[in-house]
Amino acid sequence: MDFALRSLVESASTADARATREFYQARPRACALADYQQLLQVRAARQERFTGSGRAVVDTVNLAGYAVRIRIIEPLQRPIVGVLLHIPGGGFYMSSAVADDERNVRRADATGLVVVSVDYRLAPENPWPAAPDDCAAAAEWLIARARDRFGTDRLLLGGFSAGATLAVVTLLRLRAGGTVGAFSGVLLEAGTYDLSPHTPSGPAVADDYFVEAYAGHVPDRTLPDISPAYGDLRDLPPTLVVVGSDDVVLPDNLLMAGRLSAAGNDVDLRIYPDVPHGFSNHPTPVGRTTTEATDAWLVSTLNRRATAFAGPGR
Repeated sequence: MDFALRSLVESASTADARATREFYQARPRACALADYQQLLQVRAARQERFTGSGRAVVDTVNLAGYAVRIRIIEPLQRPIVGVLLHIPGGGFYMSSAVADDERNVRRADATGLVVVSVDYRLAPENPWPAAPDDCAAAAEWLIARARDRFGTDRLLLGGFSAGATLAVVTLLRLRAGGTVGAFSGVLLEAGTYDLSPHTPSGPAVADDYFVEAYAGHVPDRTLPDISPAYGDLRDLPPTLVVVGSDDVVLPDNLLMAGRLSAAGNDVDLRIYPDVPHGFSNHPTPVGRTTTEATDAWLVSTLNRRATAFAGPGR
């Protein structure tokens, strides 16, 4: 992993940085949730805002006793080059797959990737291990069925925020089952990798309602299936870690990138200046630049894997 300062923090033009700051200054401030009932009300109001894309195909996959809903978005005018299993964020309790339709449509059309988004069960109604159970089942289904369903078995995994946490947990489960090698690369955007209070960013999130809703019933939240920062991270696919310098979970992302690299994995860490949590989803110049760079990484990672499998002279 390259920690050279010249490349560690991504550059942005003065105009882009100014436009991005103005966007965040104009946004309303988030309010803390008082209790679970308010949490459920905020979730319901949020989900009412998303109507979804007419291009999304909703399906239910059944594997190993799990019935998991997914949303499938295929590219319109590009040949299919691979499949991205996308795990949405939302603090394990807030969001759903439909909320990411707009972004996933853009990604599919820009890259030629089919985007399969996991509509995993949410806390507090379905606390841990429901979400990682659903994500792992969706990943195993994709490994088994992608070629028949989409004409390709070139797979990528990605997650945003809580979805990035679940993406690493999914990798650890797949590795335990001997199938992690099916995925060519992993995109981790602004994940929270320690839900205990023991690492630098842990105290900032460990007592939040989203953690209590998801894993408050677990005495030891250092379990790697909850806090993957504590897991054995060897033998995982190439990984892109994306985070903003103003993100409260920046320390977690530095920790995860360092641990992945120390475990011998190929890691690309990109820190974007002066932007907070969720910036890559926002309609700002830096958000758009980040998405374009991330799309390029996904495609190039697939191509590198294909070249490696082909071998010299083939």
